Amino acid sequence: MRWLETSAENCTVHRTLDLVGEKWSLLLLRDAMNGVRRFDDFRRHVGLSEAVLADRLRKLVAAGILETVAYREPGSRTRREYRLTCKGWDLWPAMIALKQWGDRYTADPEGPPLEVSHADCGDTVRTVVVCEEGHGPLTPREARTCPGPSARFLARTDVRGDENRPATERS
Repeated sequence: MRWLETSAENCTVHRTLDLVGEKWSLLLLRDAMNGVRRFDDFRRHVGLSEAVLADRLRKLVAAGILETVAYREPGSRTRREYRLTCKGWDLWPAMIALKQWGDRYTADPEGPPLEVSHADCGDTVRTVVVCEEGHGPLTPREARTCPGPSARFLARTDVRGDENRPATERS
């Protein structure tokens, strides 16, 4: 099965983008990963309208990426703050990869506006691709893509009208 013979309807990249691929959602995740928790702080820092912010936060909570936790300032009503779940923190390498790409191709001439470093040694953090055996960093030429367990053939019609059968099974 080749890539163009597989359906993209259950693509996990597509499903992920449905959850976090919108610009404002990624910026909210960036801020949450940097310690922003409260609605007004998100609104002030990201610059969203209350309606758009509430919608994006609601979607991230519904997806299990953020959770709400009650807090109360002395003399005020109980409010909610937003914290990353384990599922949300699992997006951290992707965020670092986006930052790394942006630092290389879109940063100001002076350099990136933020630096992420290892707390112990102070060296810059970067993402790399490795295999499960620990080989890496890998380049795209050193990796292979093949159908996974949920890959589906595209339904297509050949000259004789055989539908819904892989090209390899048609005679």
